[in-house]
Amino acid sequence: MAVITHAFARPETDYTALPTAIQDQFDQLMEEADIAGPATYPGLMATIALLVGLPNGEIRKCACSCYCGVIFDSNRPDAHVIKHGEGYNLGRHQYPTCADRHRETA
Repeated sequence: MAVITHAFARPETDYTALPTAIQDQFDQLMEEADIAGPATYPGLMATIALLVGLPNGEIRKCACSCYCGVIFDSNRPDAHVIKHGEGYNLGRHQYPTCADRHRETA
C-alpha cells in the first residue's frame, strides 16, 4: 500500500520566477490592498495568497535593496519590519534570510 502525504504550502515564493501576467496581477492586487478598507482587505490578501501559492496571511514582497523578489507572509515572527504603513495598509518588510544577511532600515 502506498502512503500519500499532502504537499505542504510553501512558506515563500519567488516573484521573479512568476510569469509576467501573474507578476502584473500581483502588483495590481497589492496596490489595491494597500489602500483597501477593512471590508475588502482580507479578501484581497486571500486572493493574493492563492495567486502566488502561499497560505493566507499578510503577504508582502521583500523590500530589500538587493531586490531578492521573495514573496512571504510578513506575520512570520522572524520577518523584519523596515517601515510601517503610515497611512497605508502595507508597510515595508524584509524576508528573514535577507534581514540576517543585510538588515535594512527606513
